[in-house]
Amino acid sequence: MGGSTSTSSNTVSLLTTKKKTVKDRTFTAAGNLIKPLPTGTVFLFQFLNPFLSNTGHCATANKYLSAILIGISGLSCCFASFTDSYTGSDGKTHYGVATAKGLWPSTNSNSVDLSNYKLRFGDFVHAFFSLILFAVVSLLDTNTVRCFYPGFESTEKVLLQVLPPVTAVIAGTVFCVFPNNRHGIGYPFSSSDSSQDSDKS
Repeated sequence: MGGSTSTSSNTVSLLTTKKKTVKDRTFTAAGNLIKPLPTGTVFLFQFLNPFLSNTGHCATANKYLSAILIGISGLSCCFASFTDSYTGSDGKTHYGVATAKGLWPSTNSNSVDLSNYKLRFGDFVHAFFSLILFAVVSLLDTNTVRCFYPGFESTEKVLLQVLPPVTAVIAGTVFCVFPNNRHGIGYPFSSSDSSQDSDKS
């Protein structure tokens, strides 16, 4: 009888562990889909777009302002893919732009080999797909749709619902093939990132 009790408790603990790992993997996957976009840029767009587009009720000036915001935010997403950071000899975090020779500028970098931060093919892949992801997020935003193409919201509801997750899955697959361990401008710095500094190549 005691043996059956221990077997059932082992089964319950295995099921609980399996549920936790599935849940953890789901959250990790969701986090990886959000990670390609710099949080500051996305937040700024989400904050300013309702004001500049007059919550979708656009005059000509609103359309110009919204288009400028989308363009600058898209360029920011693209540019951020080529930035990285390191902890300098002064103990502070310094940001720079990845180049073919390493990270620039290289202030207080006596203790860091900045050639490990040089430009890679994956950076261009991330920049391109970050731009695509931001385009989907911004151009299918409710205020943007109502401002630039109001008829689209009623006639293409299925496309508005399907395109974001499909794009996210494609981008997520590409980012799995080209993993990004940069933590540049606009990206959150985590403890796991700091452990990867020594692994950069």
